[in-house]
Formats: sequence, structure tokens, C-alpha cells
Amino acid sequence: MKKNIFLLLALIVFSIGNSQILEPVKWKTSVEKITDTEYNLLTQATIESGWHLYSQDVPEDGPIPTTFTFDDANGAFKFIGNTSEEDGHIVDDPVFQMKIKFFDKSAVFLQRVELLGDVKSVEGTVEFMVCDDTRCLPPTEVALVFNINGNIDSENTNSTEEQSIDNEAVNNMLYGMTPKDITLVSGKIQEKKSLWTIFGLGFLGGLLALLTPCVFPMIPLTVSFFTKKSGQTKTSGIGKALLYGFFILLVYLILSIPFHLLDSVNPDILNEISTNVWLNVIFFIVFVFFAFSFFGYYELTLPASWTNRTTQGENAGGLIGIFFMALTLAIVSFSCTGPILGSLLAGSLTADGGAWQLTAGMAGFGVSLGLPFALFAMFPNMMNALPKSGGWLNTTKVILGFLELALAFKFLSNADLVKHWGLLKIEPFLILWIIIFAGLALYLFGKIKFPHDSPIKKLSFSRIAGGILVAAFAIYLVSGFRVNKETNTFTPLTLLSGLAPPVGYSWFYPSTTTNNLKTFKDLKEGIAFAKEVNKPIMIDFTGYACVNCRKMEEHIWPLDKIDNYLRNEYVLISLYVDDKKDLPEAEKVEVNRVNGGKRLLKNYGHKWANFQTQFFKSNSQPYYVLLNSEGNRVLTEPVGYTPDENEYAQFLESGLEVFNKSK
Repeated sequence: MKKNIFLLLALIVFSIGNSQILEPVKWKTSVEKITDTEYNLLTQATIESGWHLYSQDVPEDGPIPTTFTFDDANGAFKFIGNTSEEDGHIVDDPVFQMKIKFFDKSAVFLQRVELLGDVKSVEGTVEFMVCDDTRCLPPTEVALVFNINGNIDSENTNSTEEQSIDNEAVNNMLYGMTPKDITLVSGKIQEKKSLWTIFGLGFLGGLLALLTPCVFPMIPLTVSFFTKKSGQTKTSGIGKALLYGFFILLVYLILSIPFHLLDSVNPDILNEISTNVWLNVIFFIVFVFFAFSFFGYYELTLPASWTNRTTQGENAGGLIGIFFMALTLAIVSFSCTGPILGSLLAGSLTADGGAWQLTAGMAGFGVSLGLPFALFAMFPNMMNALPKSGGWLNTTKVILGFLELALAFKFLSNADLVKHWGLLKIEPFLILWIIIFAGLALYLFGKIKFPHDSPIKKLSFSRIAGGILVAAFAIYLVSGFRVNKETNTFTPLTLLSGLAPPVGYSWFYPSTTTNNLKTFKDLKEGIAFAKEVNKPIMIDFTGYACVNCRKMEEHIWPLDKIDNYLRNEYVLISLYVDDKKDLPEAEKVEVNRVNGGKRLLKNYGHKWANFQTQFFKSNSQPYYVLLNSEGNRVLTEPVGYTPDENEYAQFLESGLEVFNKSK
């Protein structure tokens, strides 16, 4: 994902790195004798770390359950009860909106049978589905053999003796092509998104924190302490001030360390946290609390004992004393920096590679806070150019309060979208934001006051200009109620991309499809249409029970930048690998598995899963492949779960560039 490598390496990754078929579950059978006629058939699943296997009992519209089917051997035995299973783990899944049971590491299933005749073995199959934190594999069937005599354990895999099947004829019949008909076209290789972007956002957040009454007055006071302290030279004072600035940076870097520990346990845990319904509700409550603190109704402070202990540490002298001075600054300024850091944390949780992006953001924040202390220590005369502390600092704080309040509703919207509460559809969301930014405009024009505001004798140019700008943004929000006649939805606002709910999530103009995109669910039909309109193809290997497929469709595809590509530039073909609809009898054929053996294609899910493994040597979803309009050339390296908007947009743009050059 996001590889910054040369074209040759990209080709190697595509042909080798992406050609691995994942088999994270191994099955083993054994038999336990109870009496001369009763036996327990034991099936043990060994699951690779990071993957989980779903239970036999899954609610309707949930993921595919584990299902056992036994050959009754013409009535030679009968079942005693149902197949039992271990306790497993039960979670409240935010995507499927239901409690789901799954297993990790291992699972044991037991079926008791009574033999009614001479039975040497019992045969059966298990159909199952496994997922990890970023992908799911399509439903898979594995043959099971239970040896009654001798109580012999047996390994059960998909591998059997290779069958004589005409792959080319089968593939041509099913898909209208064969794997050798598809070639890779070298395209623009994705560049890894630089952490400098996140660093810059953190730096900007630090600058905002500097302009608050908790931090700004500390600059001249602290610099004067270092440069004018008795018994030291000017050079040593500057050196200590530089060290003080460095330690401010170090304090904020240390705050990101716990998230790296979480990330090492589960690389996708930050994204999981960000999509948790109740955590988003908590963020909403916390940000509203932050906002009213900025408005001046109360102060956010850390325990006084923390400040006392760090102040005592300042007396240690030397490096340790300077470090504790930096830590004291971080603690006493928390009432202003805390909400900004909270915004940075919440934003990083939704980003790909969250732990390192959080560190980059914290680094930017720490640099912008520490830099003024270092600069003014080296050039103390520059402090004369600093504006005097006054009412403008509180104004900055109140403005941040309005922004925090607006951002709070973004988190409530996240929870609402997942749970489908219908509380914050596009209409109430826009209305709330219009009220918030109209209120901010009135505040800047002096029509609204808060507890710590100074009397306004005359509006400054900056307040008038800011008020006009914010009022214009409020009017822009009103334009979001314009109806797009083509999609029969409200017009999406570019500036609110990723912030507001999808326009199809509406009271008055609801959309039952993913942003009303034209989608083909049959490969041949989609390719025929692509040829007709001369547009490239995006094949979306997905599943009804694929968690991360839903995340992409609900949170990434509706974004304006992505929607434009999918709606106007590509022909979208969505192939569901867990579609249980029966295939026509003519297409129910046996095919060779990529890793050996054969399987009978019974339904459309089997058909599309086979297509993905045979043609693209991958069996995880979501999986996105860009093809030319003929469907016979891959335009750029396929990608899987890609929750970063810019990275996914680069992927689509890369394929489009290659397609346009090849015309």
C-alpha cells in the first residue's frame, strides 16, 4: 500500500507480492469413541494470527456463518443433536449493527453420531468465512473425512489430485476471456503520502495554540527568564532556551508513544477505534465540552498535583530542570492546547497509518510551540514586535470554540451513519453548521458576547474581514440545499467532503444506492458497456458480508473527489464473492483451484471468487482492479482496503492517465 518504488519493483510486487492466495485456516478432524455405536466427530480449525472465523450462529444479514454438511452414508448413521462449538468471542459489530460471535487462533466443533451399520468413515464439508482487520476472504468449502476405525487424525485441505479440466474453455465460457488475455500496463506508481502533510497540520494547530491566552504570554516571560538569569552568560542562556524549545517538542512526541504500542498489537486498531460508534459519541460530548470551555464558561485544568510535581522538578537544575519546565508549560496550558490536541488525535485516528501520522502531527505541534522560545532567545529584540496581550487572545479562543462545536457534530454524524439512527441526516447537519457559523459571524461583528470578552469600542479591520468571510461560508452551506436533478439528491459541497453525511442520507431526497452510482453486477455486461462509452473499468471485488467493503462504499466513495471518478470517468463493476444466488445450470462447472485441487461452482459468489483468484491471484476483499475498456489490460497496480481519500484518488487518477495515453 502506498509504495514509493520504481516501475520494475511495482511489476515484481504485482506478479509476486499480490499473487499469494491466502489460506489462514487449517482444518483437522479426529474421532472420539463414546460407546460401541456412538462417536464424537471433532473438527479443529487452526487460525492464523490476526484472522477470525465466524460462528455457526450468525444473525440474518450478517457475515457468512461456518456451516457443516455431512454425508449421511445412505442412512448408515444418525445425528445426535446439533454441531456444538466453543464459546468464542462476542462483539457488537458497528458495521453489521448486531452482536456477532467469532473465533481467533483456534476453534473446535463437535458433532455426535450414532452408527446404524458398518461405517468406516464419515465424510462432510465445512463452508466458512474468515476476516482480518483489513480484508475478508470469500466463503470457502473444505472437504472433511472422519476415520471411525483406528481413531486416526487426518488433515483436511483444499489440495487433491489435479484434475484434467480445460481451463481456457471454462474461463472463456464464464468470463469471455482467460488469464493470459490480461496484461499489465505500466502506469504511474503511487507515491507514499508524505508525513510532512500531517506535520504541517500539526504545526498549524500549534500556531493556533500559541495565539491563546494560556500560551502567548508565556513567550516573553520564559525567554526573559533564560536570557536575563543572573550568573550565566548570554550564550548559555540562549543554549538553555533552545534546549527548552526542544524539550517542549519531546513532551508532545512522548504523548504519541502509547499509540505505537497499540499499533504494534493491531496495525488497524486506530482505524477500528475511529469507526467505533460509542467512541464517536464520546468524542462528540468531549468536543462540545471543549467548545464551551473555549467560550469561557469554565476552565479545563489538569490536577494541581501534576503541576506541583513538575514545578518541584524544575528545581533539580540542569537538563532535568529544563525538561520539567517544558512539562509544566504543557500542563498549565492544557486548557487551551487540550482541545486542539484532541482534534489532532481524533483526526489521526481516521487516517491510514494512524500512529505515525499522529507522531508527525504531534511533532508539528511541538515544533510550533517550542520554536518561538528558541527564536526569541536567540534574537531577544524581536520580542518588541510581538503584539501586547489583550482581548484579541480571548477572541481567538472563542473562534476555536465555534470550530470545536462544528467538529463535534462530525463525530456524532459518524456514529449516526453507522447505526442508522437518522438523527443527523444531511438536512439537520447543514442546518446546525449554518447556525454555528452564522453565530461565529455575529460574534465577530460584535453582536454576541461571551464571559471573558473585552468591551468593543470599534470593530477592527480583521474582525470585519473575518466576519464577512465566515458569513460567506454560512451562505455557502445554504447552497448545499440545492437539488441535483441528475442524481435527485442535494448538491454535495466540496469544502464539506468527508465532514458532512453523504447527500443520499437524506429525509427529502434519499438514495438507496451508493451515491446513485451506475453499477454493473455482471462482468460481461459491464465490459460491453465500457466498450460502448470508451471508458476504463474499475472491478470492485466485494461481498455483502465484507466489513471493509462497506467502510469504503459508505465513507470513501461518496467523497466528492472519489465520486467524480466513479460517476464520470469509470465504468463500475461490482462482483460479490458471497452472492448465494444459484448459477444457471450451464455455468455450474468444475474448475481447478489455483493452489491445487478442484471445486464446483454452484453460485455467483463462487464464480466471482474464482475469477479473482484465477485472473488476479488474490482472494481478499475489498480488491480494486482498473482495466481498459476492453477488459484485457490492467492499468495500474490493484489495491485493497484504502481508507485514505488522497491515496485512493491517486490510484484512480493513475489508471485514468494510463488509459488516456493508450488511446
